[in-house]
Amino acid sequence: QVQLVESGGGLVQTGGSLRLSCAVSRGTFSTYTMAWFRQPPGKEREFVAMIDSGGRNTDYADSVKGRFTISRDNYKAEMYVQMNDLKPEDTAVYYCAADRFGDWKHTSNFYFAWGQGTQVTVSS
Repeated sequence: QVQLVESGGGLVQTGGSLRLSCAVSRGTFSTYTMAWFRQPPGKEREFVAMIDSGGRNTDYADSVKGRFTISRDNYKAEMYVQMNDLKPEDTAVYYCAADRFGDWKHTSNFYFAWGQGTQVTVSS
């Protein structure tokens, strides 16, 4: 069973930066499209960013374009998101997710494996 474990969350001030990591085990990481989603307090889970299996193509939600950068290391079986210029509205639980079919969708039901989430809190 594929396991995903996020790390790197925390409390940061507006304008600050954080780097989240997602370690994947028990799977064929290099074949998965990977994504970050987030769930703000009291809201539904939403797409943040995605990266294809080779790391060549990426896509971002409009709300994070220019501030967040997704990347991956297939040798380490890890995915990352560098989050800069953080805003209070970025406060959420961040989840990494894996898609084994390369659907390239922003919808969560295309992803078969999820991490437990890591909390990011941006203070104003």
